[in-house]
Amino acid sequence: MSKTVNVTDDTFASEVEQHQGLAVVDFWATWCMIAPILEQLSVEFDGRVKVTKLDVDANQKTAMRFQVRSIPTLLFFKDGKLVDQVIGAVPKPALAAKFEQHAA
Repeated sequence: MSKTVNVTDDTFASEVEQHQGLAVVDFWATWCMIAPILEQLSVEFDGRVKVTKLDVDANQKTAMRFQVRSIPTLLFFKDGKLVDQVIGAVPKPALAAKFEQHAA
């Protein structure tokens, strides 16, 4: 069962920027295929990492704010501050390593 949280332009600040700890935001679109990997990681890192998803087609304000130009783009926020990003589809082990790096 996925532990991902859908966020919008309206909920981004409360769900991500005010979250204490690591929050990963998947800037995605319906045609993007990285979702199954992130759903797995949301379960594997449950309690350590908050995994969120923001549909760029429906929430252009936040995507523009963070200059998201390619899909998928993952932004890593620690205590509300942007600390890292991954652009493009990468294999699960590479994403798991990023989660581990920042969740420590």
